Amino acid sequence: MSDRQHSSNSAVVDDDDVLQFLDDQDAARETTAVSEHPWRVLIVDDDSDVHKATELAMQGLSVEGQPLSFLHARSAAEARRLLGREHDIAVVLLDVVMESDDAGLQLVRHIRDELKLAALRIVLRTGQPGYAPEIETIQAYDINDYKTKSELTRTRLYTVLTAAIRSYRQIRALEASREGMEMIVEASAELGRLRGMQSFAEGVITLLSALLGTLPDGVVCLQSENDPSGEARVIAAAGQYSSLVSRPLRHVPVQRVRQLLSRSLALGDHLHEDGCTVMYFGLPNGREMAVLVEVPRPMEDLDQQLLRAFSSNIAAGFENVVLYSQLSDQAYNDPLLQLPNRTRFIEVLEQNLKSPDGITLALIDLDDFADINDAFGHRFGDQVLQAVTLRMAGQLGHNTAMARISSNAFGLLGPEEVVNGDRIAELFNDPFTVSGERLQLSATTGLVRLAESRALGSELLLDAQIALKRAKAQNRGASQYFHAEMGIDARERFKLLKGLRASFEERRLFVVYQPQVELATQQVIGAEALLRWRTADGQFVPPDQFIPLAEQSGLIVPIGEFVLRTACFQIAQLRRNGFDDFRIAVNISLAQFRHHGFIDSIRRALMDAEIPGSALELEITESMAMEEVSTVLRVLAEIRSTGATVAIDDFGTGFSSLSQLRRLDVERLKIDRAFVHEAQSSAAGATIAQLVVNLGCSLGMRVVAEGIETEEQRQHLLALGCHEGQGWHFARPMPADQLEDWLRAHRPT
Repeated sequence: MSDRQHSSNSAVVDDDDVLQFLDDQDAARETTAVSEHPWRVLIVDDDSDVHKATELAMQGLSVEGQPLSFLHARSAAEARRLLGREHDIAVVLLDVVMESDDAGLQLVRHIRDELKLAALRIVLRTGQPGYAPEIETIQAYDINDYKTKSELTRTRLYTVLTAAIRSYRQIRALEASREGMEMIVEASAELGRLRGMQSFAEGVITLLSALLGTLPDGVVCLQSENDPSGEARVIAAAGQYSSLVSRPLRHVPVQRVRQLLSRSLALGDHLHEDGCTVMYFGLPNGREMAVLVEVPRPMEDLDQQLLRAFSSNIAAGFENVVLYSQLSDQAYNDPLLQLPNRTRFIEVLEQNLKSPDGITLALIDLDDFADINDAFGHRFGDQVLQAVTLRMAGQLGHNTAMARISSNAFGLLGPEEVVNGDRIAELFNDPFTVSGERLQLSATTGLVRLAESRALGSELLLDAQIALKRAKAQNRGASQYFHAEMGIDARERFKLLKGLRASFEERRLFVVYQPQVELATQQVIGAEALLRWRTADGQFVPPDQFIPLAEQSGLIVPIGEFVLRTACFQIAQLRRNGFDDFRIAVNISLAQFRHHGFIDSIRRALMDAEIPGSALELEITESMAMEEVSTVLRVLAEIRSTGATVAIDDFGTGFSSLSQLRRLDVERLKIDRAFVHEAQSSAAGATIAQLVVNLGCSLGMRVVAEGIETEEQRQHLLALGCHEGQGWHFARPMPADQLEDWLRAHRPT
C-alpha cells in the first residue's frame, strides 16, 4: 500500500510530485564519472513512478568521482530477497508504507539485526509525515535521513545521497581497516620461525594494500645486525615481486623499489614517494624491517591517518612474531644440550623418508641413568648428558642428525656406515670424565633401516623403541635392528588402542544385555550388561581384544563408568515399564575397583537414574577378590552401603583362599563357562562344577552358571544344585530396545 493511498483526509499531494526534481532551478550540475565502479543505490517503493523519477533525476550525476547505479524493489519482501543476494549497496531509499503501515521500518530492522549491514545507509521517504518513525527508532537502527517526498527536490536528493555515500565510504574504510587488522592478528598467531614471519609479512602487504585501495603488490625486507653478510633480505613479497622471497635486497630488479627500501632502512623512517609507500619498523635484537607497496595515486589525509594507526599496531605485531620465533626455537630445541628435541627430530625423519636408502635411525638409551641421578644429583646427571653429547658430535661426523628424545635417550639419523650398533658401542668404550669423576657408561640401542620400514615420523620412533626393548631383554649395552615381524603385534595394539579412544569419544561403544534366569523355572530375574565396540566401518571388535587394552591404558575407568551409568538408566526405563524386580549386573575392572572415585561414581549413577541399589549387581573377578584383604573388605563394605550386591565372576579359574572367600560375604558365585562346557564331557569338569556349587551353597551364596547352550546343560547344572544361569540356550546378548520386547514376550502367563 503506497503512502498516497493514505492521503484522502489531508492536503492532497500531486501524484506526480516527485517529477518536480526534473524541473528544479537549483538542480545540481551534472558531472562526468571518472570511475568505472559506481555507487549502488537501492530504491524500495511500491510506486513505479517514484523509481522512474528518482533515476531520471540523478541521471548523469556522480558522487566523489563515481557514478550512481540504481537497483529496484517494489515491496519490502522483494527488497529482502534482493539484499540477500546483492552486495556493496551503499544507500537504500526506502518508502515507509508499502504492504503494511510499518513495512519500511520492519525492513530497516531486518537490514540491521539480521543482515548485519552496518555500513549501508538508509534514507526513509514518505508521502505522509504522520508515518514518520519515532526518534528512538531512528537512533536504534542508524537511519541516515528522513524526508517527505515533497521535500526532495533534485538538488536536495543529490545532497542527501552525497552525505549518505560519504558516510558509507568512511564506514567501509574503517571496516576494511578492522578486517585487515584481524587478518594480521591471525597471521601473527602462526608458529614456526620462518613460516610464521613470512606469513605475517605477507599479511602486512595485503593489509597495507587494502587500506590504500590498491592491489597487493609489494616487498618486505628484513635487516639484522646478527646476519654475517650484513645485507637486507626479502622475507615476503606479493604480486610482481613474489619470486624474490629469500633473496638479498640487491637482487630486486626494479631500481626505484630497491633504492626506496634501502633509504628507509638507512634513515629509519617511512617514505611516500615515486608511486610507493614504504613503512619502517625497528624490531628487537637489532632487526629492522621495511614494507613497500605500490600506490599509483596521490596520498590523502585519510590515508595518512590509517597509516599512522597501521604503523603503531603492526609494529607491536612484528615484535610478537619475533617473540613467537623465539618460542618456536624453545619448542623445537632442547635448552640443556642445544640439540633438536623429539618434535623437531620427527620432522627431520619425515624429510629423510623422501630418499631413505642407506639411512639408519638409532634410539640410544643410557643404561642405569636414574641411578646416576640418585647417587650424584640431577646437576651431575645433566653434565653426564652434556659429555655424551660432545662425544657423539665429535665422533659421528657432520652428516649425522642428533636429538634428545627423552630424559636419557638420544636419537641419531645418518648413513649406515656411521649409525650402526658397533660404532655406537665404540662411543662408550672409554670412560667419561665428569666434574673430575671417571665414569664408565653403557647404552642400549634400537636401530631402524629407513629403507626397510613403511612407517612415518613418530611411527619410526615407535619401531626403534620396539627394537630397543628387544635389545634390553638381551643385555645392557646391546643393540638390535628392527624387523617387520617385531612391530606387527605392537603396531596393531597401538592402532587398536588409538581406535578405541576415538570410538569412545565418538560414542561407538554401546551396551548389550544377556538375560539371566532361574534354572528351575526359567523365569527371567535379571541381565548382565556387556560392552560392545563397532568401528566406523561397521566391524565388531571382540571384547577379549579391546578390554585388556582398555585396562592397560587406564581407559577402562571412564569406559566402565559409562557402562555403569548406561545400565542404571536402563534399569530405570524397565522399572517405568513394569519390570520392578529386574536387576542388571555390571562387570567391574581392577582399575575401577582401586580408583578413588569408584564408590562415588556408583552413588551418582544410582541417584541420577533414581533407582534403588538393590537393582544393581557388581561383578568382580576371583583374582580381584583375592587382592589385599583389608582393601577388598573395605571396598565391598562401601559397595554394600549403596544397596548394590556383589558377584564373583569366572570363579574356578583362579586360586582362591577359602578363608578369605568366607570373609567376603558376597551374594553370588558365577561358574566360568569353560567348566559349564566340560561339566558333561569330562569328570574333572563335572567335579569342579560340583565343587563350586557346593562351596557357594555352603557359604550361603547363589550360584550362577555362564555359557549354557543346551537344555541338557541346564538340566545337569540344575541337578548339581546350581540356582541361576545365562547363555545362548535362553537368549543371546541384545540391545536395550530388543531386551524390553524380549522380556514382554517371556513374562510368565
